[in-house]
Amino acid sequence: MPVSRVGFARRGRSKTATVIGTLVSAGALLMTTTGTAAAAPPPPDEPVKPGQAWMGSGTRIEQPRAAEAGSPITPMDTSGVQGIDVSHWQGAINWGSVKSAGIDFAYMKATEGTSFKDSRFGANYTGSFNAGLVRGAYHFARPNYSNGATQANFFASNGGAWSRDNRTLPGVLDIEHNPSGAMCYGLSTTQMRTWINDFYNTYKARTTRDVVIYTTASWWNTCTGNWTGMSTKAPLWVAHWGVSSPSIPSGFPTWTFWQYTATGRVSGVAGDVDRNKFNGSMTRLIALANNTA
Repeated sequence: MPVSRVGFARRGRSKTATVIGTLVSAGALLMTTTGTAAAAPPPPDEPVKPGQAWMGSGTRIEQPRAAEAGSPITPMDTSGVQGIDVSHWQGAINWGSVKSAGIDFAYMKATEGTSFKDSRFGANYTGSFNAGLVRGAYHFARPNYSNGATQANFFASNGGAWSRDNRTLPGVLDIEHNPSGAMCYGLSTTQMRTWINDFYNTYKARTTRDVVIYTTASWWNTCTGNWTGMSTKAPLWVAHWGVSSPSIPSGFPTWTFWQYTATGRVSGVAGDVDRNKFNGSMTRLIALANNTA
């Protein structure tokens, strides 16, 4: 949310006001060591405006109890290779603190639909890399805006590209419950399959990589009609919060990433942040990054 502009200061501004302003500025600088939050996202009962979606903004419609304020924020399983996913809603992030907290990888929103670019992507992508994390980008799908090929090209040209450098993961197609309207974006199951396949093929042609698919079992089974067409192509990132083991969408043999909570906490990030786990060792994660898995 934009900050309201303050009018011109009066000539007789008190010394007390000046001192308070100085203290506030100093406090703001100190806060950057732990992350400075941006404006809060819209509440669950309000539609998410175009360009303002994030990974999980549709999932919270399906899994409301696990996304409620006050729900357990302690991850159920912090073993193994841990990661987070972020967008502009997390504000400024201290990536050094994130790394020191035991986080090994991070995905950040790059694009949405056909024209929206996340305002924090550049800072997050560079900051996470410099802090030593393995990082990647994701695209929030809006299948009602255009065909899949158009959005894949937009993503690949604006953050979703890939390079073999030990630290860059393949891009993610975030396709979940529409946070702004009809669950399946007004597409039939056949149309949705075509849309996803077009995105996949275009992204692979642009980057040589199989795109990772973020979704839920409920959305996938409903909106693609239990489609098994991606099971041997795309690694699965499943979202299932507050459970000991996630439900897997039809056709996929297992999960590669698991988003297990939307109310996690990590040093360096102010407020809630999505927590994720990789299904394998750090060596396997780097192999996925380098396309040698």
